[in-house]
Amino acid sequence: MTEHINQQFPKYDEENDNRFSRRDLFKIVGSATLASALPIDASAGSTNAAGSNPAGSAGSDNQVHHSLADPIYFSSVCALSQAIQKKAVSSEEVVRACLERIKVVNPKLNAVVQQNQKESIERARQADAALARGENWGPLHGVPMTIKDSFDTAGLISTGGTLGRKNFVPTEDATVVKRLREAGAILLGKTNTPEFTLSFETDNLVYGKTNNPYDITKSPGGSSGGAAAIIAAGGSPFDIGSDLGGSIRFPAHLCGIVGIKPTSGRVPRTGHIYPFGGLQDSFQQVGPLARYVDDLALLLPIIMGPDWIDPSIIAMPWHDPATIDITKLRISFHTDNGVVTPTPETMQTVTKVAKSLANAKIAVEEVRPTGIEETFAVGWPFFLWDSGAGIKQILKKAGTVQHSPQLQGVFDSPALSVSELDQLIMRWYEWRSKMLMFMKNYDVIVSPANASPGHPHGLTSNPDNLPIYSYTVTHNLTGWPGVVVRAGTSPEGMPIGVQIVARPGCEDVALAVAKFVETIHGGYQRPSI
Repeated sequence: MTEHINQQFPKYDEENDNRFSRRDLFKIVGSATLASALPIDASAGSTNAAGSNPAGSAGSDNQVHHSLADPIYFSSVCALSQAIQKKAVSSEEVVRACLERIKVVNPKLNAVVQQNQKESIERARQADAALARGENWGPLHGVPMTIKDSFDTAGLISTGGTLGRKNFVPTEDATVVKRLREAGAILLGKTNTPEFTLSFETDNLVYGKTNNPYDITKSPGGSSGGAAAIIAAGGSPFDIGSDLGGSIRFPAHLCGIVGIKPTSGRVPRTGHIYPFGGLQDSFQQVGPLARYVDDLALLLPIIMGPDWIDPSIIAMPWHDPATIDITKLRISFHTDNGVVTPTPETMQTVTKVAKSLANAKIAVEEVRPTGIEETFAVGWPFFLWDSGAGIKQILKKAGTVQHSPQLQGVFDSPALSVSELDQLIMRWYEWRSKMLMFMKNYDVIVSPANASPGHPHGLTSNPDNLPIYSYTVTHNLTGWPGVVVRAGTSPEGMPIGVQIVARPGCEDVALAVAKFVETIHGGYQRPSI
């Protein structure tokens, strides 16, 4: 069940036959330095969230991104965790640096919409005092974070981008927020989101629109646009996003950072403004955004696993990406999904990534799944099928009378009949089966993250533009894990991300390939803002 675009992509370039040795690859993707950010218990071996001992995974050959940056607010999560726990820097110093950075860039971005300044500084002081006493709160001890405003945060206004919750202060944290705090993270503030997260652009009637740090006349994407913008600008080392149609991966692409949509059923949605359940339940996943791939591998195990509230979440095994030998993988790639042809520079970026993988003597083939060109036709009706009846219930629950213009298109769409809905569901399952048959022969799919970089504000207001987002929507429909990492730059200087998708439950494989791409193609680059 495959559609060959070219018969076979070369497994390697003979002119560069010796470009990568197995030791080179080990250095790139086999380093376990990310795991060394976890707290060390002198009386018993340090363990990660899966229970394995990171010390035995690899040496310290690859130290990239694991030293403090200058200025400090551009440091990775792993580097900050290590430095704070080794007392090379205080949590208060890091928190104050991020708050000051937010103060500088946020007036141009409108990314952070609620700040927790006083409380975060006090919590940082408590973190430093705890370390001085020999106490360790966890792998994120004293590390600052922001959280997308679609997640409840106890004691801090959480609007979900809707007017009815303009002054709503939750009494409990969303599950993922609670887990991050328990791991030692410190909340700096909330980041902007479209109303109920239901747009590819970050704009709402409560806080207005968010801008892209690489060009403030452009959009950072949605729905995790505030998160992606402030991470890229150095105001926060990480955030947590939600992804119903690409809302983690698309902003990561536009803002030149990394983000992962996990496998369906891995991370609880409890406490999120757009609730679990309903016909689209398996589409929506929660996952981290950061500047570096290793940070995703550190963060995802912290937030995953059943909370015994979200009924779709199961206990999935977690494997360290550092243990993956990518030379044994079978990788497919495509530059055009048959829905919308990407810009030439987008296609060139994906091809460049495929060539670098082939040069590393990895089996790479240019082929796309049969049926992927049906993504938009199969997927988009699921967002319109009830003429917005479900969204109206969420509006009512929030106490919202006036809604964002972005939602009007859903309300204007006619509802499907019972027969039409049944046919749609059956078509979706048949489509998923074809996609799964394709993955019998491949471990990874590399593709564009979107049809174009550098999106202007207001692009989503025209329904004719919606098919450009089909590259991410595909894997909300499959439920497979997908990572986006920067691998190129447009002629206008805007980031270009590639999407790396693996089999269900194989986030470790996707992250290992993403680490390779980040290392070879540069990954995150600081904006000039």
